[in-house]
Amino acid sequence: MENSKTPSEKPEYFLLRPEIEKAYGYSHAVKIGNHIKISGAVSMDDEGNPTAVGDFLQQMKNCYADLDKILKHFDCTFDDVVKEDVFTTNMPLFLEHAEYRSEIYKNHFPTGSWLGVKELALPELWIEIELEVYKL
Repeated sequence: MENSKTPSEKPEYFLLRPEIEKAYGYSHAVKIGNHIKISGAVSMDDEGNPTAVGDFLQQMKNCYADLDKILKHFDCTFDDVVKEDVFTTNMPLFLEHAEYRSEIYKNHFPTGSWLGVKELALPELWIEIELEVYKL
């Protein structure tokens, strides 16, 4: 069988903050066919500086705001998310604010994992959220 890709299978890369992502060496999202993998979003500004330092809920909201921008780029919504993995340096604080996810996922919750980690990319960051999307 020939190794040829149809146009829909050709990876489409998306950079939310190109300079930062190139400096750190990653793409924020990659779409192949109907599948989209989205790198972990953290609470940062367009220069890569942490935002909402010391405010867990606002960091969480900032993550979802960035994820929403990426989903919209691909004409998707949170209804198209099939997997959500949350990484946090403070699981008790995440559990305290986890109900906020009901404002994000209005129709159904995706699969996924909640993982307590020792640290994220920068010490001021307390939460990182990554997604997998399936869009018909």
